[in-house]
Amino acid sequence: MYIHTHDSGRVLSPYGYKVPTPEMEKFAGEAAVFRNAYCAGPTCSPSRAAMLTGTYPHQTGMLGLAQRGFSMDFSRHLVQYLGRNGFDTALCGIQHEAGWYLDRGQAASVIGYGEDLTRDNEGYRQEELVDWDKENALEVCRWLRSRDQDRERPFFLSYGMYATHRRFPDRRDPDIREDLALPPYPIPDTRETREDFAGYLTSVRSADTCFGQVIRCLKAEGFWDNTIVLFTTDHGLAFPFSKCTLFDSGIGVALMLHVPGNLAGGKVIDSLVSHVDVFPTLCDLLGLEKPDYLEGVSAVPLLSGERNFVRDDIFAEINFHTSYEPARCVRTGRYKYIRYYDASYLKINRSNIDESLTKDFFMDRDLDRQKKAGEALYDLVYDPGERRNLVGDPGYEDVLLDMRRRLEDYQEKTKDPVRSGLTEVKPGWKVNRKECLKASSKNPEDYV
Repeated sequence: MYIHTHDSGRVLSPYGYKVPTPEMEKFAGEAAVFRNAYCAGPTCSPSRAAMLTGTYPHQTGMLGLAQRGFSMDFSRHLVQYLGRNGFDTALCGIQHEAGWYLDRGQAASVIGYGEDLTRDNEGYRQEELVDWDKENALEVCRWLRSRDQDRERPFFLSYGMYATHRRFPDRRDPDIREDLALPPYPIPDTRETREDFAGYLTSVRSADTCFGQVIRCLKAEGFWDNTIVLFTTDHGLAFPFSKCTLFDSGIGVALMLHVPGNLAGGKVIDSLVSHVDVFPTLCDLLGLEKPDYLEGVSAVPLLSGERNFVRDDIFAEINFHTSYEPARCVRTGRYKYIRYYDASYLKINRSNIDESLTKDFFMDRDLDRQKKAGEALYDLVYDPGERRNLVGDPGYEDVLLDMRRRLEDYQEKTKDPVRSGLTEVKPGWKVNRKECLKASSKNPEDYV
């Protein structure tokens, strides 16, 4: 079973944050908790497409958001692979690989799910969609209870939540005090950002409630002891310098895995893993032959304790979110290397930041004057916030050369098209100009 939230990063209590997620924390006591898991692309559709195919966004074709005209080869999707191997497949709630993520019916069939359990969301305001999550959690439980006659047949059930996507609920839980909310790094602690983060806290509590309901149902219906449960999110929070950035605040994700037989249950794993490792890991756990197109590596040796690490580094990329912002990174246990490929625009792509009180705070304080380094190297031991660029520091010259080589190796192996130049916008793609302020602009001149 695949349970996923939207835009949560690692800002959950199993990862040490003071947020109201007791059900997830309880789950962490029965699951392997990966503390250094990273997505392959810190925007919604590219991240999910990468994890669910075991390949990188530029390989899947999902260079941007599905609702903006980007697509992928769905024959490589995990759900179709499992369907071909005899699994019943069902979708309930959010997906972000086909079309608009709030659409029902067509997306499930395009992706390849056998059933769509998703409840109608018509009539909900975006601020109320956490209540739609709750309706879908009920539907998941109904479906599990209905499988009395099919208990011998394996299933893959995807339960996706709108939470913690923006817009956050506009009715705050009464015990969540805005004046005491502390936004996570790299967001400054101000009245505006505290008020904004309080919305996240309300949304994540709703996600936790739904999560707990589904886990309790798995146990009550007798599925817990023979069901793999994967919980993750797509990328970092929908705050500036997080989502749609290659900083750890953008690519770092929660990833917890419950495996029958209590394999690594309650174990914290510090080794580097990537979302692209999920597919081969599931193949090994299920005893299925791995497709030859997978780029990831199995994390089973980490679960079993056979090995302390399965990879030396991870790769991630940005192409399109709302505007084109081609960038790549490689991260090892100690260093991060980031390269931006559009040298003509090294300012902040402001439309790639979701609208919020926090964005307004930055906009009012010269966000338009901030610059990105075309090439950056960070020593994460002494600079975990990734703010001191070491390119040009002679003491790190050998590290810089090594990190450049690692990036080139990934790009050569995966035939990364950015090596040959910038991507031309194709007809049917909805792309904001890089100077655009808001993704939802109604001005035709703000689009390519």
